[in-house]
Amino acid sequence: MSKLFIVPTPIGNLKDMTFRAVEVLKEVDLILAEDTRTSGKLLKHFEIATPSQSHHMHNEHKTVEHLVQKIKSGITVALISDAGTPAISDPGFLLARACIEHHIEVDCLPGATAFVPALVNSGLPNDKFVFEGFLPVKKGRQTRLLILAEETRTIIFYESPHKLIKTLTHFCEYFGEDRPVSVSRELSKLYEETIRGTAKEVLEHYTAKPPKGEIVIVVGGKPKE
Repeated sequence: MSKLFIVPTPIGNLKDMTFRAVEVLKEVDLILAEDTRTSGKLLKHFEIATPSQSHHMHNEHKTVEHLVQKIKSGITVALISDAGTPAISDPGFLLARACIEHHIEVDCLPGATAFVPALVNSGLPNDKFVFEGFLPVKKGRQTRLLILAEETRTIIFYESPHKLIKTLTHFCEYFGEDRPVSVSRELSKLYEETIRGTAKEVLEHYTAKPPKGEIVIVVGGKPKE
């Protein structure tokens, strides 16, 4: 039966892989991987011999239609990213949307995604929140920060370690130095840590101790008057 499975993979600790995810990856006809070299280690660990091919941000626009036709021909395909849930700041949305438009069943398995543990670990309100992913690098960054400065819900960002200082500096500038911030890095890995405090305090911490690894920033919303 034609079908696309969206399969989350561990963000660090391989023990977070679900039994169902392993089962699906073994049973499908083809695995689409963001980086076949990275995913190859995961597939080898779980003794998954299913053929795989690359599907990443640089080729997804060109290959989506071909993949849809391939799935419509009667094969089952699983999409995985390097870590976490595909389509969450990773390739996947375009293919999922195209499959739905062509009436192909899409089944997203539950599983790892970095922002959920970071949000819960932050201690900030999590009944309502906004997921922003990565901020614009240059164009549109100031505009986005000005808009988010008025957001009253908790805000979640992804960030790379070499841009963290710049982003925290902008938070101090646009959100205020006293805005509560929580930075989680290396979630589920050996050196996992969460640093909490005001934007100024967290900036000072990472200025003195440059960060490494994958980073999620959780920012408290603008206090309601």
